[in-house]
Amino acid sequence: MKYLFLFLSTFVFAQQSKSVDFKTVNGHIAIDPNSKSISGNVNYTFEVLKPIDTIKIDAQNMTFSEVELNNKKIPFTTNGKELLLIFPFQKGKSSVQFSYEAKPKQTMYFVGSEATNNLQIWTQGQGKYTSHWFPSFDDVNEKVIFNMDVTFNSTYQVISNGVLKNKTTDKNNTHWKYLMQKPMSSYLLMIAIGKFEKSALQAESGIPLELYLEPKDINKQEPTYRYSKEIFDYLEKEIGVKYPWKIYRQVPVSEFLYAGMENTSTTLFTTRYVVDKIGFEDRSYVNVNAHELAHQWFGDLVTAQSGKDHWLQEGFATYYALLAEKEIYGDDYFYSKLYESSLLLKQASKTDTIPVMNAKASSLSFYQKGAWALHVLREGIGEKAFKKAVKNYLKKYAYQNVTTENFFDEIKKLSNYDLVNFSKVWLESSAFNSEIANGLLAKNKSMQVQLEVAKLRNKPLTEKYAFFEKTLQSDVHSSVKASIVGQLMKEKFEDKKQLLRLALQTQNIQVRQALASTLQKIPEEFRIEYETLLDDESYQTQELVLYHLWNNFPNKRNDYLTKTKDWIGFNDYNLRILWLSLAVSTPDYVTNKESYIQELVDYSSAKYEAITRQNALEYLLNFNIINDSILKNLVNTTTHHMWQFSKFGRDNIRGLLKNPEIRRSFQTILTSLNEIEQFQLDRLLKE
Repeated sequence: MKYLFLFLSTFVFAQQSKSVDFKTVNGHIAIDPNSKSISGNVNYTFEVLKPIDTIKIDAQNMTFSEVELNNKKIPFTTNGKELLLIFPFQKGKSSVQFSYEAKPKQTMYFVGSEATNNLQIWTQGQGKYTSHWFPSFDDVNEKVIFNMDVTFNSTYQVISNGVLKNKTTDKNNTHWKYLMQKPMSSYLLMIAIGKFEKSALQAESGIPLELYLEPKDINKQEPTYRYSKEIFDYLEKEIGVKYPWKIYRQVPVSEFLYAGMENTSTTLFTTRYVVDKIGFEDRSYVNVNAHELAHQWFGDLVTAQSGKDHWLQEGFATYYALLAEKEIYGDDYFYSKLYESSLLLKQASKTDTIPVMNAKASSLSFYQKGAWALHVLREGIGEKAFKKAVKNYLKKYAYQNVTTENFFDEIKKLSNYDLVNFSKVWLESSAFNSEIANGLLAKNKSMQVQLEVAKLRNKPLTEKYAFFEKTLQSDVHSSVKASIVGQLMKEKFEDKKQLLRLALQTQNIQVRQALASTLQKIPEEFRIEYETLLDDESYQTQELVLYHLWNNFPNKRNDYLTKTKDWIGFNDYNLRILWLSLAVSTPDYVTNKESYIQELVDYSSAKYEAITRQNALEYLLNFNIINDSILKNLVNTTTHHMWQFSKFGRDNIRGLLKNPEIRRSFQTILTSLNEIEQFQLDRLLKE
């Protein structure tokens, strides 16, 4: 989920895999957070299938020493990207040992610091390759049994793939020994280091489930990991193949690049999904939880041979996550999510000409259209045959690499379904077949109503009013009612006010939130009713409503700010940041305005995660609150490892530089910045 996967199957490695089969690796590594470097000893065992004179191991910007083949030194060289072992290798089993050092520029990330007691170190191999921190294989078709020994400060938890065999303490350091029993692709290798607390559950099948959180978030355990055991038990039963590894862990890490990542036996996910019971309503981890777990079968157990078959990973994970949510939330929810994705796919197909079975397809195609393809197939051949085919497919190709044809072969054994036409429509065409999709959606009663609502989009309100009124008072799924509210957005208030009142009366958070987001100009006669939204248990709704009320009713700003002065919101402080921005922009509300501005500036600093910083900076800039500290924090964003955040910083600096006074301020602070920040700002100043 990452949510972009780059496959690399070069001619060189395709040829090497025919001559050499790597079996196991034992890595003994130590990580230095001060220099952000890693060093270690590595021992690979392999079998030479055909004589070969050079063996390559991917190794980005690494230095090597003590390279030995079967305990005897051999010639080697590096080219900045690979370790090349030069020797007349003959058929048979061998081992190679070496020491290495690296200072990863990507893939291993150092967040926070020991000085501020928030240090975390974690890896993200998908899309950027594990070979930046561990000598391994960028080719996903080379599967190896990884065993990792990691040495680090004893005050931290160290997590890696597989079973923790033992850990021993030596002075201030602890040595953690993790073992795998089955092979996997290198991109699934991981390390996570931080100060975590662990809780343990057990699946019905006996698999240990370990759930991690930072100590400060321990009171958010239940809502964050809600339904975790249920999801695990459901997927094992639904897929029909026992979970393929010995343990399953989930670890939220700071400043993670994606929603989550399915490293073998250990999912890492963003702290954005660490929520309390209110945050759960808007930002639940449930879907990502199920998606990454499904990958343990689809992606980790069986891995696509190349990018054109990537849908076998993301399409399956997306679909099985939806099936898991169906088990939790019911059929109406399941179909509403399929409907949402159908709208996105229909719109995207107008400009996206790349089909699913193409390595350059979009994430939307791999994930959502891949999931739709599987739903069409399941409905087409029947649930029983589909489940049997998936089970046979996973068992036959366990711990191997697969193609779409491999999956189709298992379908053919159980059904005469026209896979040629299916593939043309759903995998080889850039179009989205709405007719087939709507036919399947119409099997659900709520979706029958939803499809009727959609047909009325361009009709005058008078022609659909009675239908909308009846639907808002029915027991149809909340997503249908929310879409009705969305259609009312551009209607005159007098014409729609009774329908809006019905929407409020549903007492459904999603429907009421739809109203909060679409009604930005609030008439006085509707103020009191709109104010009730401030009490909804939804941080997202509260943020929308507080801003809209403050904006619409200047004479009541003090009342709104007093009512909400203790709000914090999600773990990204969304409500607190909004409140501070509004408070300092409200004349005569506060006497200590400077302290509030300083708190807001603090949220924009490197002490906080990117999402918090960006939120604070957006409000500061929008309310035209600018000083040297804010400009320095903005420059610092350009050095961040998350490209979206660094782009946000660069784009805003470019805009500010158009103002001559602010340009001079940037020039003034230049010498006070660190070397990397100076480089980034100087480059922008010269554009």
